[in-house]
Amino acid sequence: MDGDLKRIKIAGCPIDVIDKSGTLKYVEASIKQGWQSRHGFVNAGKIVQIQSNAELLEAISTCDLICADGMAVVWASRYLGSPLPERINGTNLMLDLVRLSHMKGYRLYMLGARPEVIEAAAKIFLADYPGIELVGWHHGYFSEEEESQIAASIRKLRADIVLVGMGTPQKEFWLKRNVPRIGAAFSMGVGGSFDVIAGVVKRAPTWAQDAGMEWFWRLLQEPRRMWRRYLIGNSYFIWLVARQKLRRMKGIDSD
Repeated sequence: MDGDLKRIKIAGCPIDVIDKSGTLKYVEASIKQGWQSRHGFVNAGKIVQIQSNAELLEAISTCDLICADGMAVVWASRYLGSPLPERINGTNLMLDLVRLSHMKGYRLYMLGARPEVIEAAAKIFLADYPGIELVGWHHGYFSEEEESQIAASIRKLRADIVLVGMGTPQKEFWLKRNVPRIGAAFSMGVGGSFDVIAGVVKRAPTWAQDAGMEWFWRLLQEPRRMWRRYLIGNSYFIWLVARQKLRRMKGIDSD
């Protein structure tokens, strides 16, 4: 991690104090210096998950750069007295990296999603950004035996930026295992962003994004699947933050 970055903790989860502009500068520095940086995103749901998943916590903690993708995390940081400058939306950052790759000539690789989804997303980027160095893509449905072959292929293609569209914790574990093997300067998990680009998943309207209410939009879209994650998970997150605040007030927690 860049020594100039400040890293805080919320409920035991590390997060870097950085905005989107600083993140893009970090990406450019990674490519210029050949750092092989591994990026991670943190939201309220992921902070809840690490409470019972030590392997996921370790995968996040060892990232070179960790950004907050969730207004709940930003609000919590302010409440705890260590404010993060802003939320860095994962899909928006991915699109910024695609534009940056087009502008700077960076070599881009996309991994993840279903075969038809990654194909559609790749075609959209190629059409929207003529001449972009999109050196390859591969769907996310492969065996353990194929993983090393895919990593070797990415290295052979000399990708500068690798975007990994998998769920949590699969993308965190994949990146931790493979960043040393793929040789890319900057690698980042993008979750379901390829599905958004391909039009398979409808993104929350701008008002919901700006208000930090994307979780509520998803709950409305898929209530039976999402109610436990958001209603119970968000309540647990609030409890974790309140407990940390109380511990700080008592001088027990100095993070």
